[in-house]
This record gives sequence, structure tokens and C-alpha cells, in this order.
Amino acid sequence: MPVVIEMSVSESADPDEGDIPDTDELQFWADKALMRDDEVVASLQIVGGNEMRELNHTWRGKDKSTNVLSFPMEIPPDMPDVAEMNILGDIVLCPDVINAEAEQQHITKQAHWAHMIVHGMLHLQGYDHIEDEQAKEMESLEIRILNQLGFANPYEQQH
Repeated sequence: MPVVIEMSVSESADPDEGDIPDTDELQFWADKALMRDDEVVASLQIVGGNEMRELNHTWRGKDKSTNVLSFPMEIPPDMPDVAEMNILGDIVLCPDVINAEAEQQHITKQAHWAHMIVHGMLHLQGYDHIEDEQAKEMESLEIRILNQLGFANPYEQQH
């Protein structure tokens, strides 16, 4: 298992939201999205809509909730022991938004959750979609990985 997932659920998450995939599924999707051979650690944090809105506002300047945020680990130079742990970083997920988007896009919740995990994992590995070229590369990887997982192209209905 190349990715060790450490999952936690914030107090802000709605316990009745449900439809959160089990840890084994999340683990499997994260493994498939790892573009390297060594073992790494990634944190998954499940949060409620208000907490996600605060995070999105603080870190991206957008005053609204979002589906996924990724925070790659930036290891301080004076902490070489942390570098040896191969910590990729944190992926923050908001079930309220993810599940609502799945319904709006007429796709299964499982497919959308898989996409969010793959998307977040790619961000932790340095992929981005700010520039057009970067976006094409990242989307291409997402499509390929999701296809390997048995899911359809998530961008077909969006383009």
C-alpha cells in the first residue's frame, strides 16, 4: 500500500450527511492516484460546509464552500526527520458539497468522491490547473486514473 491514509472527521461535519465512502475505498483511490513508487502519508479531513467555507476564504480568497482543498506539505529545512516520513500533505473534503454536486451532475456519489480523491492527490504531488497547459495535463491524468478505476470521464458533461 503506497499511500497511508490518515482520516479524521471534523466536529463541524454533519454526522447525518452519510454517503461518505469507507476508508478502504478512499485508500484504493488514493493509491491509484499516486504517481511515484515510494510509500507516502496523506491526511484526509472530512469537514462541514461552514468550516470548508472558512478554509476556502482563508487560503483561496473565495467566500464559499467547495468540494476539495489540498494542502501539500511544506517541510521546513530545519526538520529533516519529517522529510523522511514522506508526508504528502492534507486533503480536506466537504461531503455536503461533493454529494450535492454529484446529484447536480447526474453522476454517482461514488464516482464524484473518487474524482475528488484523485484530484486532491494530484494536487499534493504538484499538479495544478491554473494555467491552461497545466489544466490539460492534470485533467488528462484524472481521466486516465478514473478510467482505470472504472469511472467515466468527469469532464465530458462539463465541456
